[in-house]
Amino acid sequence: MEFLNRKAHFEYFFEATYSAGMVLAGTEIKSLRAGKLSFNDSYCIFHQGELFVKSLHISEYAFGTYINHEPLQERKLLLNKKELKKLESKIQEKGYSIIPIRIFFSEKGLAKIEIGVGKGKKHFDKRNTIKERESDREIKRKYGV
Repeated sequence: MEFLNRKAHFEYFFEATYSAGMVLAGTEIKSLRAGKLSFNDSYCIFHQGELFVKSLHISEYAFGTYINHEPLQERKLLLNKKELKKLESKIQEKGYSIIPIRIFFSEKGLAKIEIGVGKGKKHFDKRNTIKERESDREIKRKYGV
């Protein structure tokens, strides 16, 4: 099962991507497996040298009791120190952000998140993206590729 942040590629140019583990509670994993996830305006921040994802909405588990989780809580991401230092130095530059691109399950059944270091697109860049997408769609429609 894989969840994609479709809006991310429309809003940002990505220079590098990283795959990170996530610290999740049991009810969060169960909600992910049920497909209850939303990427709306999610982003990553550094706090005391650790990377966290904010505004990632994982709905409460339907059968969870008083042990249920908060849907919009910050979730810690697990990366190597070397990767964390590289990311932290990159986002110090003006205009760069760390954005979640997709969430997937590894072969071992662990929840992983793919994050990208990107720079925001300007309005004319977004128009070019729409033109390219429409031209690709026309070619596929015309030639049946």
